[in-house]
Amino acid sequence: MKKLAMIGAGSIAEALIAGLVENQLLPGGNIYVTNRHDKNRLEQLYNQYGVTTTYNLTELFSNADVVILAMKPKDAATALQNIKEHLTKDILIVSVLAGVSIKSIETLAGKRHSIIRAMPNTSAAIGKSATALAANDKVSEIQKNEIKKIFETVGLATFVEEYQLDAVTGLSGSGPAYIYYLVEAMEKSAMEIGLEQKTAKELIIQTLLGAAEMLTKSPKPPQQLRREVTSPGGTTEAGIRILDAHGVQRAVISCIKEATAQSKRLGSMLSTEINKSKQLS
Repeated sequence: MKKLAMIGAGSIAEALIAGLVENQLLPGGNIYVTNRHDKNRLEQLYNQYGVTTTYNLTELFSNADVVILAMKPKDAATALQNIKEHLTKDILIVSVLAGVSIKSIETLAGKRHSIIRAMPNTSAAIGKSATALAANDKVSEIQKNEIKKIFETVGLATFVEEYQLDAVTGLSGSGPAYIYYLVEAMEKSAMEIGLEQKTAKELIIQTLLGAAEMLTKSPKPPQQLRREVTSPGGTTEAGIRILDAHGVQRAVISCIKEATAQSKRLGSMLSTEINKSKQLS
């Protein structure tokens, strides 16, 4: 890859730019970035990463190997209508637009292109994203490997079937928020049992890091790791008993299922809107 065009300049776009530059996959000057109208944001990215910024679409797409769609999903229809004449058959389209299907992108682009959808999460900002990728049948293995390397600069990346992306959204796309929600509860409980906020935060974070490391390095399943901590008649068993009584595990399962269902609903709504805008254009 010699040149990448980035449409959108939000947090995910910046994480990818940082990953590319810091891992020396592409020089900053070979990353061309644009957005709707926020010149200050583009200037910030130029100053920090040395990217090339432009509002000239011919300059943006000329000799580009890859274009990453990183605008807001609601802006996808307008953006793709504006750029479709610049999308040559040699350009690989990579979309990080939640809920916008490959078929919708093809519809807006006016013809079939090589397209990869990506579902990262906000932890990309610190290089710890869990990203799922899905490709259409026009994407080559070389292109798949190239895009996988890009997303591996911001964490783990793996290919799945496109129909699985809604499940990925519900699980790992929204997943950081579930962990933060748990930490909120742990912090509130710490205050109620008499721990200082600073001490409690340090203990909670280290507990999460330790548990994550155990899950990473131990061959044991989480059920076994939990049982090994849960001594009969002990403190952990008393706490788990309360979680079971409140149906916490069932609630977490329902939470992820509902987030997955909402991803499907939003995707369906976006597809409908995109098809309507295509018919009116």
